[in-house]
Amino acid sequence: MDPASEPSLLDFCPELLHNIISYTNVPDCAALAKSCTVLRNFLKDNRILWKEMYLKTWDKPPQDPAKPELDWEHESQHLVNCQKLVASQDDELQRESFPDITTAVDHLLQTADTDYGTSRNIALLRELFEDRHVADVLLSSSSLYRIAGSESQKPASSPEARQLSAKLKVLAGSFSDTYATKSAYSTLPVARSIVYDIRRYNRRNLWGPFLDDGSHDVDWEKMEAIMADLAHNTRLFNDKVYNVTEIDWDEPFRGVTPGSYRSVEHAASQDGLGQPRASRMPREIQGPTGDEDPYGITGMWKRIVCFLDYNDFCAFNFTDALPLPHARAPVHKHEAIRLINLQIRVTNLTPPGPNDGQDLPIAHVRGESRSLHTSWDPNANSQIRGTVRMTREGEVRWTTVSIFHGEARWRSEGVQVGGLKSARGVLGTWFEKDYDDHGPCGPTAFWKLNDDYNIDEGRVFPHGNEELELE
Repeated sequence: MDPASEPSLLDFCPELLHNIISYTNVPDCAALAKSCTVLRNFLKDNRILWKEMYLKTWDKPPQDPAKPELDWEHESQHLVNCQKLVASQDDELQRESFPDITTAVDHLLQTADTDYGTSRNIALLRELFEDRHVADVLLSSSSLYRIAGSESQKPASSPEARQLSAKLKVLAGSFSDTYATKSAYSTLPVARSIVYDIRRYNRRNLWGPFLDDGSHDVDWEKMEAIMADLAHNTRLFNDKVYNVTEIDWDEPFRGVTPGSYRSVEHAASQDGLGQPRASRMPREIQGPTGDEDPYGITGMWKRIVCFLDYNDFCAFNFTDALPLPHARAPVHKHEAIRLINLQIRVTNLTPPGPNDGQDLPIAHVRGESRSLHTSWDPNANSQIRGTVRMTREGEVRWTTVSIFHGEARWRSEGVQVGGLKSARGVLGTWFEKDYDDHGPCGPTAFWKLNDDYNIDEGRVFPHGNEELELE
């Protein structure tokens, strides 16, 4: 048979050509587009084919009817390019590409299946970032590594790149933490120094994990320091006492997908501190509707609060008058840790203010907190009031106030890592309710366990229903 008479791939009808190409993968499509004009024209703006290729490679994105459909071709090509960058082992190229890589990671998390175990997006991110070299370059390039970390870990050259690296680290979790040093200090004392430095708390950053420019945008380097400190403390507590964390800080990208929270039911057995232990059995809860509770607030939460002995705190902060931006010395003192159960609910919704994100209302929160291991202390348990709102950059901001015997005492500011209804929960800071420049202050985190709320309102709010000023 004359080879010239055999049909060419380019002679096939569009439907057959579509079926043949659909058995390839996204990188193959890029190569095909470069092979000849006919294939390039066939692939260009072929929405149906690119959608099919995207959906067989990554998770199906949630579709908002109010928003246009995803640009399947552009997103597919962007994700593949960034995947190649992450796997390139080219340090300088990776550092130059922080914005593109962070954008790709954000997209994969925002569109990931909320089931951590079956998500293809999460599986890809785990595979990419568990590589030691990738973790050293992309997850360890914040200011934290100016004097700490291993030889291969160093801060990026620009503040923007350092922020992006810290954001990637917070989203990834603490699995890549290392205590290898290139000087006398590990990353932990440096992170602890950032968290307890009272100079870093001011009205411009709301005394929380926000930038100092008054924008209320997240300061991911502060968030990274908070996570590093709390993750270390919970590991120590788990090893010495019992497992207290229903969320695993060390599993890459766990719980940072919007909507990834799943309710768990209380088991009948008691834990080591004589308190009900939460099991991981899913159940159906008849709670508030999405319109009544758009942030998924109402229910039981677990909280961790850490603090230095006040004498250590004062010695660290007030022994000298060192001005910012000079960093204080790393902190090697041990911290105390408090575990707290929160029961909170939404009381009402109000319109967002001019400095808030406009997509959701402000949710006003009430409830109570009960210490898991110092319940005998009259100052261990408190009422809780607060607000949850969107920031202008689209993050979920939590503000809470702890009220003891009718008097507000502590305040906290935090950001929900992963966005709306994420399972990872909130990372932030606590401090004196009147913003005392002499402290104390420290890190805190809380995450949702289940949708139960069974508090007697008369017991929780005996001093009336007046609102506190939470701005």
